[in-house]
Amino acid sequence: MRNETRGTLELTLAMVLSGTLGIFVVQSGASPFTVVFFRCLFGALALGAYSLARGYLTGHGFTARTLALAALGGVFIVFNWVFLFEAYEATSISFATVVYHTQPFFLVLLGAVVLRERIGAAKVAWLGVAFAGLVLVSGTRPGDTASLKGLGFALAAAVLYALATIVTKRIGGVRPHLIALVQVTVGIPLLLPFADFGEAARLGTGWGWLAGLGLVHTGVMYVLMYAAYAKLPTARIAVLAFTYPAVAMVADWAVYGHHIGLVQALGVPLIVLASLKVTLGRAAAPAPRTAGRAPAAASPAATRSA
Repeated sequence: MRNETRGTLELTLAMVLSGTLGIFVVQSGASPFTVVFFRCLFGALALGAYSLARGYLTGHGFTARTLALAALGGVFIVFNWVFLFEAYEATSISFATVVYHTQPFFLVLLGAVVLRERIGAAKVAWLGVAFAGLVLVSGTRPGDTASLKGLGFALAAAVLYALATIVTKRIGGVRPHLIALVQVTVGIPLLLPFADFGEAARLGTGWGWLAGLGLVHTGVMYVLMYAAYAKLPTARIAVLAFTYPAVAMVADWAVYGHHIGLVQALGVPLIVLASLKVTLGRAAAPAPRTAGRAPAAASPAATRSA
C-alpha cells in the first residue's frame, strides 16, 4: 500500500508538471521548432545524466532493430511536440490540450489499420462519443481560421503520438528511460536545420523557460512517470492521467485568462469519459509476451503526457 501511495504521488506530480508545460512554451518566447530543439537538447542531457548515474547505459538491451524502432518513435514524438506547440500558438493551451487527448482513439484506429486489431462494438460506440465531444470542444465556424488551424495542429499531434505509441510497444527488453533518451537525442539533428538560433540569441530570460522544458518537463517528469508505472495498477494510471489536462486548463486560465466556452465545456467530459473507457479497455486485453533483461517500455499512451 505504501508503494502505491508513493507511486500515486509520483505520477500526480508528473502530471501536474505536464499540465504546466504550455506555460513554459509560451513564456519562452521562441517559435515551436526552436522550443522543441532545445527541449530535446536539455532533455537529452538530463536523461543521459540520470541513466549514466543509475548504470542503465551498461547492458542497455538495445539491438539494431529496437534501436531503429526507438529512433523512429523519436521522429514521431519530436514532430508531435512541434504540432502541439503550434496549436498552443494558434489557439490556446486549454483548447489544444483537450483536442490532443483524442490520442487513444487514433491509437485504436491505427491499431486496426496497422496491426489488424479488431475494433469491438463498444469501442466504436466510445469513438462516437469522443467524436461528439470533439465537435463540441472545437466550437469552430468555417470562417474561424485560427481555431481551425489550431484544431488541425492538435489532431496532427495526437496522430503522431499514437504512431509513437504503436512503435514503442514493439520494443521489449529496454528500460523506458533509455528509449526516451534515444527519442530526444534523435530530435537534436532532426530539428537542427529548423531551429532559429538568431531568435534564440535574443531570448534573454526565455532561456530559463527552455531549460525548464528540457530539465524538468522532460528529465524530471519522465523519471517520475516511469518510477510510478512500476508501482501502480493500470486503472490508477489511467485516472491520474487526467490531472494533466485539468492542470493545463487551470494554468491557462490563471496565467493568460483563457478558458473554453460553455458549449465547448460540454464536450470535455465526453472526451474524458470515452478516453478512460477506451484506455481501460485496452489495458484489460492480454499483453503480448516480450523477452529481455530489463522491463519493457511503458506505453506513452498510458499517461498521454506531452
